[in-house]
Amino acid sequence: MAAKVDPYAVLFVCLGNICRSPSAEAVFINAVKKRGMEANFKIDSAGTINYHEGNPADSRMRAAALRRGVKIESISRPVRPSDFKEFDIILAMDKQNREDLYRLHRGWKSKTELPDLAPNKIQMMCDYCRSHDTKEVPDPYYGGPEGFEEVLNLLEDACEGLLDSLLAKKA
Repeated sequence: MAAKVDPYAVLFVCLGNICRSPSAEAVFINAVKKRGMEANFKIDSAGTINYHEGNPADSRMRAAALRRGVKIESISRPVRPSDFKEFDIILAMDKQNREDLYRLHRGWKSKTELPDLAPNKIQMMCDYCRSHDTKEVPDPYYGGPEGFEEVLNLLEDACEGLLDSLLAKKA
């Protein structure tokens, strides 16, 4: 009998977990489903603040994603100390999110047992883009509809690149 392999755990993180990270979660879920690999992944999203905790994603982002056939169903939650144990990779949408994740880890590490190498799990989402050369996923919250489209373009590119990268590592 083959040993059970735990799914690879992927966490997407932005500031409030209502625009970018829930979109990344949904886009990545779609990419994984298209390849029939749902059982191989645990996918979630979170925010570095808890201001929107319990709320669905921004209605403008949900509408823009739905026009592309992507349904965003996650509910906002903040990053938790356990995320640094439970997730194999944590993808920050921008440099400030990355710095906030490092800060959160340092603060929690002094109060609870967290892996020393957990900060090594933190990576930038746009590092996985293949056809875009931007370094950060911009926050579309205060902009117009074109901002949500730009975010989805970046996330579609980065999620495909991420999935290809993860599958190449497993091969």
